Amino acid sequence: MAQLRDLPVAVIGAGPIGLAAGANLAERGIEFHIYEAGASVGTNLLDWAHVKIFTTWEQSIDPVSVRFLEKSGWKMSNLSTLPTGGEIVERYLKPLAEVPELKPFIKTDARVTAISRAGIDKVSSKDRAAKPFRLRIADSSGNVYYEHARAVIDASGTWTNANPLGGSGLTVPGETENAAHIVYGMPDILGKLKERYAGRRSAVVGSGYSAINVLLDLARLPGNAKQITWVVRGTDLARIYGGGEADQLAARGALGMHLRQLVDQGEVNLVRGFSTEKVSSSGDGLVLHGETADGLVSVGPVDQIIAATGQRPDLHMTRELRLELDPSLESVKALGPMIDPNLHSCGTVPPHGYLELSHPEPNFFTVGVKSYGRAPTFCYLPVMSKPALSLPRSRVTLRQRSRFILCFRKLAFARQTPWQMKFAVENQRR
Repeated sequence: MAQLRDLPVAVIGAGPIGLAAGANLAERGIEFHIYEAGASVGTNLLDWAHVKIFTTWEQSIDPVSVRFLEKSGWKMSNLSTLPTGGEIVERYLKPLAEVPELKPFIKTDARVTAISRAGIDKVSSKDRAAKPFRLRIADSSGNVYYEHARAVIDASGTWTNANPLGGSGLTVPGETENAAHIVYGMPDILGKLKERYAGRRSAVVGSGYSAINVLLDLARLPGNAKQITWVVRGTDLARIYGGGEADQLAARGALGMHLRQLVDQGEVNLVRGFSTEKVSSSGDGLVLHGETADGLVSVGPVDQIIAATGQRPDLHMTRELRLELDPSLESVKALGPMIDPNLHSCGTVPPHGYLELSHPEPNFFTVGVKSYGRAPTFCYLPVMSKPALSLPRSRVTLRQRSRFILCFRKLAFARQTPWQMKFAVENQRR
């Protein structure tokens, strides 16, 4: 086996953060491999390719990546416009994946299914840091192979691990049996799935900006007037609709205000304080059954259910590693007190760095959406290195050359507070 220092850094995930991690490693002359489970870079973003984010192009591209792209003749115009998920993939991630500094080191159709240390399990401590990481990788045909790395940056995200309908965090009776009529996330309602939802009765479960996007799309379809039900666990209207005109991101605030108008006009039926306990099927459609402050309540019947209930990290891949996670959020432990939605609102989370993204497992880092665990918000904001940078309700000081600021909004791109990540593996080689 090669010496530890001669092995590459493994980056898991070829989304915006994984590719940016690769670009920053490449600029520092550190060998790396990027493993992407999907057929192309940005596979998860393509699931919501139709959704426009709340941050501009200028706020959504990494400066190191841009330098590589510009050497290949790439140009980005209209930096002040808001891109969709599909535009991010087609106009930014795919060109970035083709630059010579990254292309040879990106492996698609390479799902990392498990990570351990070579020759030892989670219990063994002797010389643990000197052992390389051992990655088990599978392709879509089921072929399995193993590779080694000296450090791992887990940017695999949470998109493919949706939360279930159940208010208790568990799949409810009837959810699996009626899966043909339940979609998770943000379906393309105005595009390829238009026929599925036009003129149909739909229930949207969830209270985030993903749910708001879905509801507004449903309202735009012909024949959907007064056939849309919005089911949320919360009762606080201020939290349900968001910041409105006071929102730090104008486009985001406008969504909440528009939806509130539809609810006030009776176009959308809002059911508050509802915790889903069961889904049943009748001859007239699906019925949601749930607990409320007034006892058991049924919602429906409806033809389709959209669960915009967020995601959670899949922790199976890292079971043999020594991770330290927040007990409630399943985020990196150090971030828990800073991002707990029970304590913090948008814009109140301070900047943080690579130390907060590390674990007791030496040289393993959880980054991007996955580092926030179950927290409902996370943004992506690479910012060019400057002596100081100010953002609304946030102070960020950059003291080191080429420091990387990353922040990513889970699903609806709501938070504007960045976190800092410095690639500590750079120091190991020097």
